[in-house]
Amino acid sequence: MNMEQQILQPNAQDVNLDCSLSGYNYELPPGRIAQNPAVPRDSSKLLVVNSPETAKTIPPLNHIFRDLPELLKPGDLLVMNNTKVIPARLYGYKSTGGSVEVLLLEERRHNCWLALVKPGKRFKVGNEIIFTDGEDGKKQELRAVVVESDPETGGRLLQFDLPAEVPLVQVLGKFGQIPLPPYITASTAADEQYQTVYAQEEGAIAAPTAGLHFTPELLEKLRNCGINQAFITLHVGVGTFRPVEVEDVTTHAMHEEWIEVPADTVKQIRATQAAGGRIIAVGTTAVRALEGAAQFGDLQPFVGKTNLFIYPGYEWRVVEGLITNFHLPRSSLLMLVSALIGRQRLLDLYQEAIASEYRFYSFGDAMVILPEGKSIKL
Repeated sequence: MNMEQQILQPNAQDVNLDCSLSGYNYELPPGRIAQNPAVPRDSSKLLVVNSPETAKTIPPLNHIFRDLPELLKPGDLLVMNNTKVIPARLYGYKSTGGSVEVLLLEERRHNCWLALVKPGKRFKVGNEIIFTDGEDGKKQELRAVVVESDPETGGRLLQFDLPAEVPLVQVLGKFGQIPLPPYITASTAADEQYQTVYAQEEGAIAAPTAGLHFTPELLEKLRNCGINQAFITLHVGVGTFRPVEVEDVTTHAMHEEWIEVPADTVKQIRATQAAGGRIIAVGTTAVRALEGAAQFGDLQPFVGKTNLFIYPGYEWRVVEGLITNFHLPRSSLLMLVSALIGRQRLLDLYQEAIASEYRFYSFGDAMVILPEGKSIKL
């Protein structure tokens, strides 16, 4: 029997594994890690997670992403993350000599950024880094000074030498590069292929990858089918890629990420719920923003940081369905999706996807968890 045709009462061992890091391992053949995105974007494979009854007529496999309008319902609301990836990787040299690689993480104050620096162990307060662009045969310089160390990340706070009226993001295009995740080692993708077509708010160092599958034409088709769209902003940080390192996942200290859930989006969500529509998050970042904004009560407009950690046993407040990619073993993202449909059920689906040659991670294929496909508490 296909595992999508059954939902079992979890036993004590299952519950224990839900809270154990070892319960979130799986083996992925290296060839299944996507190095380039699908072209066109909406031609990627789509695994459909449905109810046991519906799975008999709509099996999980053999779909593509552009089938989405037929899988959702009129009145549903897609909530998307409109963050935009910045050219956060910079290469420079110390004023005393020696090459340096910098990955910007977040702005702590005006033109002062937390960054990972390589080599970083001997990089002390007062050290200066010089970056050059070399455009048009004329080398322009950008300088930064280490003003503080950050024990939590092992990073450094870099104060960039710019006029007060010039934000760093305004000049990064000349000096920086779009950073791809470390598991993408042989990509020929253009920078714009690592941005969603609706990217708008600059600040992320990684793309909200579930949104990479949408094309303008697909978004229009969804609107024409009565499937509406709303936006939040979550600037994806390096914590997204860092594995959980404690065996008891309930003791994991989740990284913070900056989010904005605007009043217009809250209004759309309330109207959708009142009319009987469903809230479908596009990506785990949209999940974290919505649930983070509703963490202490009803969903309200919110601007600030969240360290919400979602794993099995979480009580959902806003999100009813999810569009997501396939995630790294032992990651907080794998735990978040497990909270929606069950850990073992998710791992079984991953095995089906591997056997069916789905492509994994940022440039890989997608999964849609329909509201009727959520775990049923028995």
